[in-house]
Amino acid sequence: MFAEIMAIVIFVAMFVLIVWDRFPKHYVTLSCGALTSIFVFGVGMRSLHAFVETLAVGGIFKTSFWYAAGESAEQTSGVNWATIIFLWGMMVMVEGMAEAGFFDWLCLKIAKLAHYEPVRIFVAFMILSSVLAMFIDSITVILFLAAVTIRLAHTLKFNPVPVIMAEIFCANLGGSATMCGDPPNIIIGTSLGYSFSDFVLNTGVIGAVSLVIIILYFYFTMRNRLQDPSDKVNPNSIDVEIKIDNMKEFLTSTIIFLIAVVLLITHAATGLTVAFIGTFIAIITLIASGRKALTLLKRVDYFTLLFFIGLFIVVGGLEETGVLVVIAEFIAKVSGGNAHLMIAIILWVSAIASAFIDNIPFSATMIPVIRTLAATTGVDLSTMAWTLAIGTDIGGSMTPIGASANVVGISTAGKSGYPISWATYCKELVPGTIIVLFVSMVCIFFRYL
Repeated sequence: MFAEIMAIVIFVAMFVLIVWDRFPKHYVTLSCGALTSIFVFGVGMRSLHAFVETLAVGGIFKTSFWYAAGESAEQTSGVNWATIIFLWGMMVMVEGMAEAGFFDWLCLKIAKLAHYEPVRIFVAFMILSSVLAMFIDSITVILFLAAVTIRLAHTLKFNPVPVIMAEIFCANLGGSATMCGDPPNIIIGTSLGYSFSDFVLNTGVIGAVSLVIIILYFYFTMRNRLQDPSDKVNPNSIDVEIKIDNMKEFLTSTIIFLIAVVLLITHAATGLTVAFIGTFIAIITLIASGRKALTLLKRVDYFTLLFFIGLFIVVGGLEETGVLVVIAEFIAKVSGGNAHLMIAIILWVSAIASAFIDNIPFSATMIPVIRTLAATTGVDLSTMAWTLAIGTDIGGSMTPIGASANVVGISTAGKSGYPISWATYCKELVPGTIIVLFVSMVCIFFRYL
């Protein structure tokens, strides 16, 4: 009983400290991971085996970790090294693309194709945000999109706030469509053995339907607030420089990005795991960058990777002590075994929780819960996995602190003289989030149940 109580106390303390946001998140999870190792695995369970199983370092040296043709690459518990290695590889690639000026060029090129018309840019940047977030971390997407949006807003004299809020929402929505689009999806895919194409054919379809609906919603509710007719600028008078400083670096980073996309799309057929793909992409990016390789490595967000390691250890403590099984049994009891009610609970609880707490630890916690629910209730595991992915990815759009992309977008706008308050943000995006969640729930009910 002591081990179970300590696992819960440490987990709750970790969540409170993350939400409080007074200490760096990686310090919080690593400290709580150390406490879990000492008081849960050591004092409570007195099990070196449970600790070793949670660290899961041995799995890295197995062939199936890198190449899993004909077998599942699924990880049942512990530190998900596949997620961490894949994220590291993608971070290296994105830093290489940023160094080459890929994102600035792409945004400004699309603005030019839209004839520098604010409403057209508004719609185009929503689509661009969603598409880029399918393959690149949403934080990076918003960082560059928001900066370019503000730059264009100064030139074209339009209000960038509605555009930035719509970009944030669409980045979170686009991230739900693929396995590599959002960290919760990477964790779900690597933990349960789902491929890139599995996500595209399931959450991707729901995301595409939702994107069309949300673009129409934002178009009709926000377009009139973009620009006063008296501020309209003649597109022919616009002089925004679109240039590529180093064409070789630009083309190389673009080719590497396309290689990453192809490898991810085909990894279920080739048997190459996401850990292999992330490592391979990082290596060719570093080789291609030459003297800048060390600079790219220094720019990688290692604090986020440390955050993941500590998180997985704490969640491993809950799993090894059986706490998560109790939670799964409670959800099954509340739903009475009704699949529709169970899916609704997972979707809306995930969404509401992700609106206020980090969706990464929440999704990591819920994976063993839905695995247990599938084993005890007979509801298909994949259905619950897609529901969890959509709930955590979309729910984060509901508040300014629900996802990292939200924080980055609001911060970028505020620093440029366009503050976005909680009231303004929630008034615009809470209704949109509810609409998308309701559409997603209906799609899940009709397609899977």
